[in-house]
Amino acid sequence: MTSLEQDERYSRQILFPGVGVEGQRKLTASRITIVGCGATGSVLASLLARAGVGTIRIIDRDYVEPSNLQRQSLFDEADAAESLPKAIAAARKIAAFNSEIVLEPHVADLTPTNIEALIEGAQLILDGTDNFETRYLINDFAVKNSLPWIYTAAVGSYGVTLNVLPGKTACLACIFSDPPQGTFETCETAGILNSAVNLVASIAATEAVKLLVEANDCLRHTLLSFDVWRNERAEVAADKPRPDCKVCGEHEFSHLAGAGRPHITLCGRNSVQIHERDRPVDLAEMSQRLKPLGTVRHNDFVLKFWHEPYEMTLFPDGRAIIKGTTDKTIARSLYARYVGS
Repeated sequence: MTSLEQDERYSRQILFPGVGVEGQRKLTASRITIVGCGATGSVLASLLARAGVGTIRIIDRDYVEPSNLQRQSLFDEADAAESLPKAIAAARKIAAFNSEIVLEPHVADLTPTNIEALIEGAQLILDGTDNFETRYLINDFAVKNSLPWIYTAAVGSYGVTLNVLPGKTACLACIFSDPPQGTFETCETAGILNSAVNLVASIAATEAVKLLVEANDCLRHTLLSFDVWRNERAEVAADKPRPDCKVCGEHEFSHLAGAGRPHITLCGRNSVQIHERDRPVDLAEMSQRLKPLGTVRHNDFVLKFWHEPYEMTLFPDGRAIIKGTTDKTIARSLYARYVGS
């Protein structure tokens, strides 16, 4: 893109004093990674791509479903009908409205074994995930490598976000020293308003722009939460690391080390994810193998197999999401029966 075309595309943003010509240049040279491209992640990806962030890596383990379309702004009915992986569908949509930025979609579950390769080269990590297990993993990696990241979550009418600047502000473990215990609300149990998603993701995207253009004096140093239905808002100070924090203070990176991380996990939507090891799968060959056993279809990115009352989504790396049960033993048995042990 020529300088003249860039000036026209981003002219209204360049006019804003906080960005300007130099800030736009910094955005164009920036590299970010968005982990999770569901509700908040898709809004983050869209806003930052339209703002001209030069390279956006999108990591997501899931595929598009009709229930996503109420709030996940980068997807459409065709993506859901094809069960496209969210990372692929998002990259296609972004390329259609900003073909000049570099998009790096990765259909993967972020784990201790692949996090370094998947986040390598990023200046900033943005959280679009739906679980604390992955957030604590991101936090460990970010603190260890002095890499800023932004925590973002939404459920029901509630949204929350936190900027983590390692060595300068509190990290996620400073605020939440232990993962939530017992049951807690999810989009599947409490529902979600798309307005809450868009508001919290917009706030996080603005903080990302501030960080990338080096408007450091304007960065927020609090955990910000709000409820758009009850008209409630709260902030918790997060301007300093907690001295006794196991991550910040003691440099114990247990999540990065993979301590106790399960290879079979609940995945929402009455589903179980199987990701015990990488095992490349030829989806076309697997489709032929499964046809006599049930309904099957596939594309280059995903295979869907239905054998009542279960539905299996199989990815080329051998990872699978089995829908219709929350029993990990049943899920593992189905995986072994249809894919192999």
